[in-house]
Amino acid sequence: MRTNPERRTALTDAAVDVLADEGARGLTFRAVDTRAQVPAGTTSNYFRTRDELLVAVGAHVFTRLAPDPATVHSALSHRRDHALLGQFLRDIVDRATADQAAHLALLELRLESTRKPALAATFTATMVDALRANVAFHLDAGLPGDEESVELLYATTTGLIIEHLTLPEFFSRARVDRLIARLVSTME
Repeated sequence: MRTNPERRTALTDAAVDVLADEGARGLTFRAVDTRAQVPAGTTSNYFRTRDELLVAVGAHVFTRLAPDPATVHSALSHRRDHALLGQFLRDIVDRATADQAAHLALLELRLESTRKPALAATFTATMVDALRANVAFHLDAGLPGDEESVELLYATTTGLIIEHLTLPEFFSRARVDRLIARLVSTME
C-alpha cells in the first residue's frame, strides 16, 4: 500500500465527491481515479477494498466539516449563553452548506451502513466518537444544557441540515435559522 498522505487525502476527497454526486453505488476505484485525475489503478494502490475506502471517507468528512479552531477560540471569548450556542449551531449549518458534498457523503455512508454490517460497526463507532467529542466540547465550554440536551441538539440539527440540503424549498435557510433559535431557547 502506498503511503503518500497528500495523495491519499486527494483520493479520499475525490471519493467524498463521488459519493455525493453518484451515491454509494457509483463509488468505484475507477470513478475515484477519474475524479481525482490520477492514473487508473491509483486508488487501489492506497485502499485494498471499497469498504476500506468507505471507512476512510467516513473519517475524512469530519475533517472537511470541522470548524476553524481560531473561529471557535474567538467565539469562546464571548459570553457562554444561548446566543453563542445559536451561533455555533448556525456555523454547523454554514459549514454543511459550504461543503455540501461532505454532508451528502455522510448521508450516503449512513445508507450504505444499513446494507453492510461491517461498515455499520465502524461508522457507528466513528459517529459515537464524534458525538462524544461534541458533548465534551459543549459541557467543557459551559454552554447551556446538559449531555442529553447536546444529543437533542445534534439530532435536531442533523435533521435540519439533511432537509435543507436535500430539499432546500422545504426548510429554507431562513427557516432553519428560526428553528435553531427556537430550539436554543429551550436549552436550560
